[in-house]
Amino acid sequence: MSEINGVHKFTLSNGVRVLVEPFTHVQSAAIGLWCKTGSRHEFDNEAGITHLIEHLLFKGTEKRSAKEIAESIEGRGGVLNAFTDKESTCYYCRTLADDTANGIDVLTDMMTNSLFDPEEIERESDVVVEEIKRSEDEPGDHVHELHLGHRWGDHALGKPIIGTPESVKSFDRDAILAYMDRRYRGENILLSVTGNVDPEAIRAMAESTLGSIASGVSDTQPSRPAGTAKVVLEPKDTEQVHFCIGTDGVSIYDEDEFFTLGVLDSALGGSMSSRIFQEVREKRGLVYSVGSYTLSYGAGGAFTVYGGTSMEKWPTVQEVIRAEFDKVMADGLEAEELERTKTSLCAHLILALEGMSSRMMRMAKSELHHNRHIPIEETRDRIRAVTNERIVEMARRLLDPAKVSTTAIGPF
Repeated sequence: MSEINGVHKFTLSNGVRVLVEPFTHVQSAAIGLWCKTGSRHEFDNEAGITHLIEHLLFKGTEKRSAKEIAESIEGRGGVLNAFTDKESTCYYCRTLADDTANGIDVLTDMMTNSLFDPEEIERESDVVVEEIKRSEDEPGDHVHELHLGHRWGDHALGKPIIGTPESVKSFDRDAILAYMDRRYRGENILLSVTGNVDPEAIRAMAESTLGSIASGVSDTQPSRPAGTAKVVLEPKDTEQVHFCIGTDGVSIYDEDEFFTLGVLDSALGGSMSSRIFQEVREKRGLVYSVGSYTLSYGAGGAFTVYGGTSMEKWPTVQEVIRAEFDKVMADGLEAEELERTKTSLCAHLILALEGMSSRMMRMAKSELHHNRHIPIEETRDRIRAVTNERIVEMARRLLDPAKVSTTAIGPF
């Protein structure tokens, strides 16, 4: 056991890691049971299987039905949910502090004792197919996955997390158990708990519920995705053009570049005071929604500006966004703007840590990606160290017109 900056870390004999950050001044606990597996770890014939498994773990275990799983948490006033990303899957709940043991028992029961009943697999695959259809019916959501797919092509990070109707319907119990056996192994499992809890009690619970998981897993990073700059306009009978304009980003392991892009993203489109929001919406009234975001994975990442506008205004929106790219490539950020952006990012970081769920997720991601707890002070200092010279260098490298691609869905 080790303790760094108030975070207790235990590693079980099978490689399962347990992180606990106790706070005696709250009356709740946030519990996350993570597996370091996502869509990028799927074989070509497994597209969407990680996400389907996330659904299936809620469908019944040896001692709880699907209804009993939900009632065990929600019936006691808690919150239960899960999500799948390209590199990780998380099952989480919020409970009262007195219900922490129950929350851990439910989540670990789901992970280690799910039945994967063939009828439930067939039924839930139908549910996921409906989820795919719903996503495709909502172009403002669908355009993001479409954009990465066109930009990264057949690369592991370019796969849609949700899969396709054909792939999802192809999975049987044997395929699901084979994936679980390959990926849900001790070294990939992490239990992250914050709140009014006892670290030693959490360790004991983890040992009794997760100690039997098999160890032994191999994991390598794919090559860095080389984004293809292209324009893809997908015709659809919509009122608006829903768009993504973007370029490659940075890996979570690119260290200083990670924070430089974070500052650049925030200044360009990360808030209502950002350049693109002010120029596109506030000054010209071209859109209702516009912004930007970054995605960073082990092998690489993406920077994307997104929004929705009318067909008539679409050419102007592209011109204004390109102009903002050109300005930051030429001169970077103004001194006051740079300091304001860095101050804002540091403040958001600290404000997020007021919530137990945010602390639980930040703690888990630090361990999964970097195998250590990253103190808030270290992150803050790296943000403050970003200079305008670094901003200009990054902007010129990423925002060159030859490297930027556009994906749009609309009445073309």
